[in-house]
Amino acid sequence: MGKVIYKTDEEIELIRLSSLLVGKTLAEVAKLIKPGVTTLELDKVAEEFIRDNGAIPGFLGMYDFPNTLCTSANEAVVHGIPNNEPLENGDIISVDCGVLMNEFYGDVAYTFEVGEVKPEIKKLLKVTKECLKRAIEQAVVGNRVGDIGYAVQSLAEENGYGVVRELVGHGLGKDLHEEPQVPNYGKRGNGLQLKEGMVIAIEPMINLGKRNVKEHTDGSTIITVDGLPSAHFEHDVAIRKGKAEVLSTHEFVEEVLKNKNY
Repeated sequence: MGKVIYKTDEEIELIRLSSLLVGKTLAEVAKLIKPGVTTLELDKVAEEFIRDNGAIPGFLGMYDFPNTLCTSANEAVVHGIPNNEPLENGDIISVDCGVLMNEFYGDVAYTFEVGEVKPEIKKLLKVTKECLKRAIEQAVVGNRVGDIGYAVQSLAEENGYGVVRELVGHGLGKDLHEEPQVPNYGKRGNGLQLKEGMVIAIEPMINLGKRNVKEHTDGSTIITVDGLPSAHFEHDVAIRKGKAEVLSTHEFVEEVLKNKNY
């Protein structure tokens, strides 16, 4: 295991700026999501918006990834490659985006409904978002990484969902993926102790069916083995005493969604 890199308050502010730009980028994407749009169209808008704001797309070229956004529809969990297939009514799509600005990364994800989505899938999204909220509540000085994982796992499994284990949240800073790893499962009181100055990306990946996943033949996308949908939400969080400090926001996205008519 590598070393955890602790951040100064100044560095945390720079991560916040990057994270907020990702939130705004996702809001630009949110404006366009509807049946018939392609994920490549979303990707183009995201890249232009990030560059217009003086930042660099964080995912583009990393691990040879060809795009700005990871767009993962339905049974795709994460790392989906944007393509020319139109989104369809009833789909869900996880859009994960990173930016690099002032030497620091921001990394945020949101799962969108496309048109009218089945009630059981709406519930999956709601519970996954609640998993993220509960995980953030545990991201305080003195707690352990296992407390975060337990918060996600217990709520997801209570609802009969599968918690993906092969992919995890992570430390965030001058590198997109730093120590520590932040799994979405775990035991209370286990794992690395959380300290002031740690910045982590918490990102529950929750499956409607079983937890098992596999790599798609495209060599990037991770999909559920049973073909059932998966949801994914992510925030960047600074560990603080008493209450975690959320550096990113979904508010820009939710403002767009609230005012949107298909």
